[in-house]
Amino acid sequence: MAGGLSLRCGDCGAHLKSVEEAQEHAELTSHANFSESAEAVLNLICTTCSKPCRSQTEVDLHTKRTGHADFVDKTLEAAKPIELEAAAKPKDDVVVAAEEGAAAAPSEGGQSEEMVVPEVNKSMLEELESMGFPTARATRALHFSGNSSIEGAINWIAEHEDDPDIDEMPLVPAETKAEANKPSLTPEEMKLKAQELRERARKKKEEEEKRMEREREKERIRIGKELLEAKRIEEDNERKRLLALRKAEKEEEKRAREKIRQKLEEDKAERRRKLGLPPEDPGAAKPSAPPVEEKKSSLPIKPATKAERMRDCLRSLKQHHKDEDAKVKRAFQTLLTYVGNVARSPDEEKFRKIRLTNPSFQERVGNLRGGIEFLEICGFEKLEGDEFLFLPRDKVDISVLNIAGSELNSAIANPFFGVL
Repeated sequence: MAGGLSLRCGDCGAHLKSVEEAQEHAELTSHANFSESAEAVLNLICTTCSKPCRSQTEVDLHTKRTGHADFVDKTLEAAKPIELEAAAKPKDDVVVAAEEGAAAAPSEGGQSEEMVVPEVNKSMLEELESMGFPTARATRALHFSGNSSIEGAINWIAEHEDDPDIDEMPLVPAETKAEANKPSLTPEEMKLKAQELRERARKKKEEEEKRMEREREKERIRIGKELLEAKRIEEDNERKRLLALRKAEKEEEKRAREKIRQKLEEDKAERRRKLGLPPEDPGAAKPSAPPVEEKKSSLPIKPATKAERMRDCLRSLKQHHKDEDAKVKRAFQTLLTYVGNVARSPDEEKFRKIRLTNPSFQERVGNLRGGIEFLEICGFEKLEGDEFLFLPRDKVDISVLNIAGSELNSAIANPFFGVL
């Protein structure tokens, strides 16, 4: 059935325009004493920003905050009756209990519960009695209309005048009466209650943020572990790839040695055939050479030639950097450039003078073992506190430079140079 135009909280006096607002108010404040009101909720609309205000206090606050002072009253346009059938069910239960004449109802523990007459607004009760309504009817009307107004009580009487118990005094449990008589909150208490609710909501929000932060931290740790594991797997795969590459290079080198050995054997067999000698029996064991007694020779030992010394320098450079083929090849080509420039233009001093501290020279030749020694064999000398390598014009030996160029070309072109 159609009810009033609004609901009013009996605990704090809040004015609510729908059952949904009353439910939300009950969840926030734990208030449960609501009554129907024929007074519509105030609806004042700001003409500047269209903000709705439900009380004069809200109007004053809005004006103070924004400076807007013009409002249009649309209370009657927005007002509509509230359906209270679902909310009226607890009251119907009380009516049924009163119709059955139960002055006392059994409690959960099996004991009888005391039933008493509910307290109503005395001034409104006297006014209804002065209008000619019996005390029981007026009390019942005020109680079930929520003690809201005289109009609400009269409307309730008009709707229930055919009820058989209309003139019977209503009865409610004593606890219900005590709750009904509970004094409403003062403005200070309402302010404290609202502050408590805000504090509770703030703590709940902080707890939720902490929980979310813990979840995010767990996710970061998980992602970090996955990245570390992926990096470890990638490093393992790279290590395995390098090992496989090194193994393949060794196999290739082994096959190259075997190919050279077979070529030497073929050449040897060909020479024996040309000389008319029988083929060498591979099964025949070669006689071991008798131990040669070491004798001190009084003859002078022939010193190694410059070509041999150059070859030893280049071989040492290759062996000490055997895993850096590109760097070795670049060093050989740089040395060939130095030697070739001097051989082509021996009178040009710029080709015969090299600064040892030059970064490019150090990177290409100076930092590699055997590089500077090779240039010294070619005739270069260290000058000015080992700051320069210099080849004097009168010490330029074209034949030595040609030997150096030949050794460098051989080292660059022979892939097995320094390996066998």
